[in-house]
Amino acid sequence: MENKIDHDDIGYNDTPNEHFSEILDKRISRRNLLRGSVASAMSVMMGSATLSACGGGNNNDAPVITKPETPTPSEKLLGFAAVGKSLADSVVVPAGYTATVIYALGDPLTAATGAFKNDGSDADFDNRAGDHHDGMEFFGLDSNGKPSANGNERGLLAMNHEATTNEKLASFFIHANGGTNTLPRPAAEVDRETGLHGISVVEVRKAAGKWEYVKDSAYNRRVTCLTECDISGPAKGNALLKTKYSKDGTKTRGTLNNCGTGKTPWGSFVSGEENWSGYFFRGAADDAARNDKSVAALKRYGRNQGAASRHGWETGGADDKYARWNNSKLGASADGSDDYRNEMNGMGFIVEADPYNKTRALRKRTALGRYAHESAAFGKTVAGQPLAVYMGDDSRNEYIYKFVSSATWSDADANPADLLATGDKYLDAGKLFVAKFGADGTGSWIELSISNAAIAGYAGYKFADQADVLINARLAADAVGATKMDRPEWCSVNPANGEVYFTLTNNSARTAPDGPNPRTYEDMKGSSKQGGNVNGHILRVKEKDGNASATFQWDVYLFGAQSDANPALVNLSSLTADQDFSSPDGLAFAKSTGICWIQTDDGAYTDVTNCMMLAGLPGSVGDGKKVTLAHASGNVDTFVGKTPTADTLKRFLVGPVDCELTGIAETPDGKTLFVNIQHPGEGTAGANIADPTKFTSQWPSNAGYGSGKRPRSATIAITKNDGGRIGT
Repeated sequence: MENKIDHDDIGYNDTPNEHFSEILDKRISRRNLLRGSVASAMSVMMGSATLSACGGGNNNDAPVITKPETPTPSEKLLGFAAVGKSLADSVVVPAGYTATVIYALGDPLTAATGAFKNDGSDADFDNRAGDHHDGMEFFGLDSNGKPSANGNERGLLAMNHEATTNEKLASFFIHANGGTNTLPRPAAEVDRETGLHGISVVEVRKAAGKWEYVKDSAYNRRVTCLTECDISGPAKGNALLKTKYSKDGTKTRGTLNNCGTGKTPWGSFVSGEENWSGYFFRGAADDAARNDKSVAALKRYGRNQGAASRHGWETGGADDKYARWNNSKLGASADGSDDYRNEMNGMGFIVEADPYNKTRALRKRTALGRYAHESAAFGKTVAGQPLAVYMGDDSRNEYIYKFVSSATWSDADANPADLLATGDKYLDAGKLFVAKFGADGTGSWIELSISNAAIAGYAGYKFADQADVLINARLAADAVGATKMDRPEWCSVNPANGEVYFTLTNNSARTAPDGPNPRTYEDMKGSSKQGGNVNGHILRVKEKDGNASATFQWDVYLFGAQSDANPALVNLSSLTADQDFSSPDGLAFAKSTGICWIQTDDGAYTDVTNCMMLAGLPGSVGDGKKVTLAHASGNVDTFVGKTPTADTLKRFLVGPVDCELTGIAETPDGKTLFVNIQHPGEGTAGANIADPTKFTSQWPSNAGYGSGKRPRSATIAITKNDGGRIGT
């Protein structure tokens, strides 16, 4: 049985392309993680929706609101006391901070939608907050409710609802008796579950000193995996996108498994479609029915014939909204316009939305390629130069990408009248590149173009045109020999110097015990052995010549590890007990302070602590040193960033049981930080749905938020009690 580090530790790349492990060390050999006793931090349980701070004082006190005339207190970045590790079912923040739940799964988004009962009887999820809150961005409003880049006490949160908690087929927390785990699935259950996915835009405001969401705001919006979206860019109308629903290949239904986000330089919202392929079903004889190159493409994106779908939505009934989840060739047409053999090709893109206008359909930006997208990070804008968008493909042994726009940046576009038209200008025409890393700390960007002989003549797949290259970007990247990476998750650009940071969360497939590899080691979690790159790391890249640069320099900012792990082979960043972490995932730089926020989605270190969020003050690529590591296969070299100190890296927050920390958004003044708590209690057995005492988490109800005791993904607002900026 495959030993995964966490539920998203999946991979479909079996090409012989070079691994980053063969580069990064031609580097680190297998390691044994030293485990010692680690004390868990204690958090305070409270009976209100205001969450605990680690320190003295009344945990139920409302945050102190700074009056406009009060001068900002003197501050020191990362001046807070580090939060200790915690296994408590609560949110822990530093002394002097307050975290408040403001928006959770099921919360109504219209005046006509009833309050969420949280007992499995609720429906109408098209008009409620979705599940698995993920990436998130803040869009300001002024006091009159008009868009404002300076809105600090009123705004919109645009966020992803990645998935839903399921042990088997059913999302058991939203069905009264846990749902049906046999096929066919009842239509009513499928309708609830499809409504849980997608995106929401919700108005939030500060009222009487506390943040809250606005139930009846005209801005509130849900986009689900059935909402019509426009195809935009070079693949629009391509034969590979023709379906029974969109016979001309210009539209598709929904956005799915949205994970990371981004904010464009012109002020729109972008979202990445990540692990979407598992939602589709393929018949056991579909390879023979197709008998064409699409079989190779489907397998490369994780859909073998006979593959069962994650939820069995294709069995919900005869309605077309259920049929679209069957990706088999069932019709007689040559182009796929009479079935959904091409339906999966409409997923896997960066989608763009106007957060202020819910009448505008989302646009799928095909020029940025199709794969398991995480976030999209925009390089620093320079008038007269093209834009760069950095992206990662979150599966084992996948790649890092960069898109460079054909259009050059105009400062006049920073505040345009039409956000999506501006997106057309910068995101629909350009070049897509994939990264190849060198062992000497340099790398290059290789263009994915049909004119590249390696792509045009690739034996593994015959590309028809440039649209085919973009739709099957993984295959094109295979063809040019891109470097396999350890699950590239979120990325973010350091506003101080333009360097790009990528979280490489972990990789259980990183096992080569007889030869040199990047951090491939064994780690014991209780009595269970974990292998590969168990704890992940954060890579950073410095372009040589700006956004359009063909080459770059790289190093590793931080290696995730337990503090008492072998410092020569595992804890290469010399992390202390106030800094150690595992499986970095969410990542964003705060524009107000320059703090690098790091969030974890971990399954390796959760016997010691729940998932967490750290604050860092990075330096720059090359600020550390070249390190030679001695392992069984011989000496290998790597490039490690400057060792963090207590003043440059510390733990800021620990979440409740079974959660992932994700989503990072701040108000322009930096005085409120919004964070998402995803899937608390996901380790609960579905058979225990009737007994709340057996839930692994009851958050946020145990913090006084909402009805029922079933755990819910939720958004928290973090403020500083003295009115200062977050992270000081």
